[in-house]
Amino acid sequence: MQRTIVCLNWGTRYGAQYVNKLYHSVARYLRGDFAFFCFTDNDAGIVPAVETRDIDELALESHMRCTVWLKCALLHPHAGLHGRFLFLDLDLVVLNPLDELFDYPGEFCITHNWIERRKLILRKRPDIGNSSVFRFEGGTLPDVAERYLADPQAARDDFPTEQAFLSAAIGERKNYWPQQWVKSYKHHCRPVFPLNWVLRPRLPRKAKLLVFHGRPDIDEAIAGFHAPWHKKILPCPQLAEFWS
Repeated sequence: MQRTIVCLNWGTRYGAQYVNKLYHSVARYLRGDFAFFCFTDNDAGIVPAVETRDIDELALESHMRCTVWLKCALLHPHAGLHGRFLFLDLDLVVLNPLDELFDYPGEFCITHNWIERRKLILRKRPDIGNSSVFRFEGGTLPDVAERYLADPQAARDDFPTEQAFLSAAIGERKNYWPQQWVKSYKHHCRPVFPLNWVLRPRLPRKAKLLVFHGRPDIDEAIAGFHAPWHKKILPCPQLAEFWS
C-alpha cells in the first residue's frame, strides 16, 4: 500500500522551514517507503524529497484558494490523489512512530477535537474532528467537496470552521483515533494557572503527534510565550529535539 503524507503551505507565516522539518520528522518516525506531497504557492527552499504541486491546482472555486477550506478539496478526485493519505498541518510535532495512523481501521480517520473542560459542564463534547491530522483514501469522498460547491457561502455561514463542515459532511464514515495518539500543546502540555508561571510544559511521551493550534507556534513554544497572564507558557526546549 502506497503511504503518502500531504500538507498545505501558502503565504509567509510558515514557509519552507516548516515543510522541511515536517518531512524530516516523518522520515524519522515512519518505517519503510513513503511519499510526501506539498501543495504550495512557493516551492523555494523545500527539500527535493518533497514533491511540490501548485496550490492553485487544488482550489475548486475562488474562495478556497489559500484557505483551510482546501482540506475539503483534498478529498475530491480533482486533487489527483490516489492511495492512502495522511494529511498533516505544518504546525505540529512528531513525537513517536506514525505507522499505526495508516493501519487504523476506517474510511476516514481523524482525532476528536478538544474542548475546554468548563465548556463540557452543560453539554456533550461536540462530534467534530480536529482537521490538523486526518487520514483518507484519495478520490473516494467526492461528495464532501461537492456539498461545499453546491453552496459555498452557506457552508461558510453555517459552519464556524472548515473542520466542523468536514465532520458534518463525512458524518458516520469518520472514525476517531485513540485519544492518546494526537494531543494539543495548549490543552495537554501547558500547566494550569497559576502553575504555568513556575512549571515548564511537559510533553506527552506516548502521543504520536502534538498539535499547535492557534498560539503559540512551535518556535514560540520552544522559546516561551508571553500570552495574557493566565495563559503564559514557560520555554519548552525539549521540543527542539523533535522539531528538526
